[in-house]
Amino acid sequence: MKIRVMLAEDQRLVREGIRSLLGLSERIEVVDEAVNGAEVVAHVTRSNPDVLLLDIRMPVMNGIEALQAMQAAGSIVPTIILTTFDDDELVLQGMKAGARGYLLKDVSLASLVTAIEEVHAGRHYVQPVVTENILKGLSGMRAGVVGSHEPEPLSPKELEILRLLAGGYSNREIARAVHKSEGTVKNQVSAVLTKLGVRDRTRAVLKAIECGLFG
Repeated sequence: MKIRVMLAEDQRLVREGIRSLLGLSERIEVVDEAVNGAEVVAHVTRSNPDVLLLDIRMPVMNGIEALQAMQAAGSIVPTIILTTFDDDELVLQGMKAGARGYLLKDVSLASLVTAIEEVHAGRHYVQPVVTENILKGLSGMRAGVVGSHEPEPLSPKELEILRLLAGGYSNREIARAVHKSEGTVKNQVSAVLTKLGVRDRTRAVLKAIECGLFG
């Protein structure tokens, strides 16, 4: 069965290029398109895609605002942000809003298909060069944000909790996902923060990216 993808991109040539690229894959089917964030929010419940490819910079409502609106409406789907070299700050905002993948727009077909498959399977996918640019952009603030603490190894369960934190899920939502009590999850989140040597969830995600914990 093909993975059903919705493509949100306001630049027609870029959108057509990505659609044509995906058309070469036997595993992917583009089922809907949007040219601004408001259309994304309106279309996503109608087309019910498996994965959303979302441009950050769009008119009417940008990609981050669209993610936040979908989150508020309970209609968010596994999302890959499409970015350019100067979008690092917005990529970080996208992470906090629930995006699960990040790709540059000049990505190869193989990498694009791999990212879609990984995110569809419930995992995260961050293109290495995007990670490098995020960390480069954080260089001026990293000492105050993530610090130099060498993180302690995380257990498989703690890594799962960390990935859910990166997805923007609350303790209650994580508890439902892992079939644990909210109190247990709160303790596990505290353990993750302690092992990473950070004070809050955002710093935990940044530290995880810096240390390559998302693979």
